[in-house]
Amino acid sequence: MYNIAIDGPAGAGKSTIAKLVAKKLGYIYVDTGSMYRTLALACIRAGVSAEEKDKVVDVCNSVQVSLEYVEGNQVVRLNGEDVSGYIRNEEVGNMTSAIAVYEPVREILVKMQQKIATEQNLVMDGRDIGSVVLPNANLKIYLTASVETRAQRRYKELVEKGVDCDINEIEKDIEDRDYRDMHREVSPLTQTEDAILVDSSNMTIDEVVEKIISYV
Repeated sequence: MYNIAIDGPAGAGKSTIAKLVAKKLGYIYVDTGSMYRTLALACIRAGVSAEEKDKVVDVCNSVQVSLEYVEGNQVVRLNGEDVSGYIRNEEVGNMTSAIAVYEPVREILVKMQQKIATEQNLVMDGRDIGSVVLPNANLKIYLTASVETRAQRRYKELVEKGVDCDINEIEKDIEDRDYRDMHREVSPLTQTEDAILVDSSNMTIDEVVEKIISYV
């Protein structure tokens, strides 16, 4: 199996790039966020609240989450059931944030993600894919861009949605998030020694995709 790990800070375009690279190569893109959401859905269905850590861990240990692609669309399964249409609502989002802080939940998901990596060619993105989840990935990319570039991209995205925002505040938020991601105790954001640095500040999306494929 050929595994590609893409790590990097918030707003670097990891998910967009990872999806396109996977599509061009015919690999699967592993949306780690949707896997967290599926475990959150399992907890909601089991009537477990986020504060009940031991019960949350028990539920997460008792279910199976899998990913597959059907006609180009990602399907997330919970114990074999397609739950793709149930995991994007606010209730699930709130539960996801609450249970994602539990280290045992993270460990359960890492094992699931590592199992998928032994079965399929894939592209996976996040903060700790190359360092923790797929330390033996065939190709590791550290995708970044300057704080200014990432803030401008986010600003443009929000303005297009009609959101009133301040680019200086966005820059400050990105800087704060970078600091938290890099200094957290569990699986901090880091560029591994064997990762290739790709700075997308002055590159188009297509250029970044082609560069990563050239490394493959």
